[in-house]
Parts: sequence; C-alpha cells; structure tokens
Amino acid sequence: MLATRFTVGKLCLVLIIIVTTGCSSEKRHTRQGFVEVEGGKIWYEIVGAEQKGIPLVLLHGGPGFTSDYLRPLAALADERPVIFYDQLGAGRSDRLQDTSLWNIKRFVRELTQLRKALKLDTIHLYGHSWGTMLATEYLTENPPGIRSLIFAGPCISAQRWIADANMLRKQLPQHVQDTLLFHETRGTTSSAGYIRATDEFYKRHLCRIPFTPDVQKSFDDQSLSVYNTMWGTNEFTASGNLKDFDRTDVLSRITVPTLFTCGEFDEATPATTKWYADQVRNSKMVVIEDASHQTMNEKPEEYVKVVREFLRD
Repeated sequence: MLATRFTVGKLCLVLIIIVTTGCSSEKRHTRQGFVEVEGGKIWYEIVGAEQKGIPLVLLHGGPGFTSDYLRPLAALADERPVIFYDQLGAGRSDRLQDTSLWNIKRFVRELTQLRKALKLDTIHLYGHSWGTMLATEYLTENPPGIRSLIFAGPCISAQRWIADANMLRKQLPQHVQDTLLFHETRGTTSSAGYIRATDEFYKRHLCRIPFTPDVQKSFDDQSLSVYNTMWGTNEFTASGNLKDFDRTDVLSRITVPTLFTCGEFDEATPATTKWYADQVRNSKMVVIEDASHQTMNEKPEEYVKVVREFLRD
C-alpha cells in the first residue's frame, strides 16, 4: 500500500510519442501512448529498445497511486524494455467518478488488456505494495508467459498488513500514539493534528528521505477515490473492499523464479515478507538496509542492482 496523508495535490489508443534520451553510453528509447481498457483509457510508457530482452511490467502501489515513483527502475532499460503504466483513475490515465470500477477484478482485467494491446506475450512481472495484491490476484487467472515474479514491499494479506502496521504504530512516541487514538475515537481523522501524527509513521516506515520529484508527483497525481474505496483512510485502517484480501494460498502454487524485497524499516515488515517468501519454493529474499517502503528511491543504486541480478539469473 502507499499512504495518502502526505501532501496531496492534484488521447486515444493511436497517440504514440517516441523520444530518445541519454542512457549511459547508449540511447534510451521511450514510447508512450494510451490503451483502451474496461472503464476508460490508461497511459503507458515503454522505456528501452523493444527488441531487447524479456520486458519487465511494473505494477505500482496505491491503490490509486501512479507509476512515477518507480522511475529508478528505468535504469534496467539498458537490458530489457521496462513498461510503466498508470492504473485507471490516477496519473495520466482517465480519472473517473464511478467507484464501481475500483475493485481488484477490474484491475486484473486491465492488466490483461494492457498485455494484449502491447503484445506482451512473455514478461517478468514486478509488483510493489498494492501491486503485489494485484499480481497475486492476476496469478489466479493462470496467465501465460510469466517468466519470473518480483514482490516488492508485499501486501498479500490485508490482515497481516494491518497487524504489522499496528505493531509499528506502538513503537511511535507515546504522544503520537495518543494523538492518533484521540482523533480516531472522535472521528476527526481529517484534522491537521491527526495528519501530522500519521506523518510520523510514514517518515519512519514509508519514506525515510525527502521526497524525490518522482515520489512527489505520485502523491500529487494520486486518486483518493480509488484509495479510500479499496483500502481506507490510511495505512493502518483497512475499511475498503480490500479489507479481507488474502491471496497467500497462491504462493505455494508459484513455480517460476520469485524475488521478494523490502526495506529494513518497511511497513511491509521483513518478518512478514520472509513468511511470504517461505511459501514459494523457488524464491529469494533481499532486505535493503536503512530503507523503508520506498526502497527504490531511498537506495536506488543498491535496489536496482538487486533487481538486475535477479532478472539476469
């Protein structure tokens, strides 16, 4: 999941833009466009030459976030295409008011439609946070052509996530805990005092560094409608339609190489991430030291190296 309490701000299928920018000693090719999916149009970007390597498809967090904060993973485009896309409802994709669209099954169908439109027959699949929920639900459809899986900062059981969040919350300074409880019991969770208190949690377990421009853009362009409908008001309050989500049963059925990653101080705790990894026979787990949920931005070089080596193997 990705929190919503930090600063929050703010054509057609045939539209394609091709640009080239410097990428180390070679050119990085970028192709952008829109794909028609159930409910509207979603924006995508393919970074890297499409004739290289097996593509890596990125499922961003949220729900209702955008793919911008995953930009450090574009460094992998020197070896394979990296596919970014903003899920429907946020970012550069259509922003809609129909809350009936905000359910995991529709997002699964959206991923299927994206793969079909872009002819992504064989892929590596990367999910971060809510993206790991989407990935495990997608696997229940037995999709073809999945070469490997990466679960980053995983949330595969909502109840485990909430239990971990409450455990971490008890480690906050007592006055912060008292402020959270005060506003929750009075129903004043939209107050400035409550938001400041939740920020103390996020500074420890969501992102331990000042926001990069890409992280800030994801927060600015997120959709609270999607997040609130599917998850709730914050990271330790699950009241949306994902509140009972649990796809841990899928893990024992995974047969492709699988990588689990998390940060040392991640809200997706190392202990729970290890429990998930232990359910997958052919899996590897890496904990990024001195990082939290935004591992790819807090420790970009180290994180990209871990993912690169896994994909090469």
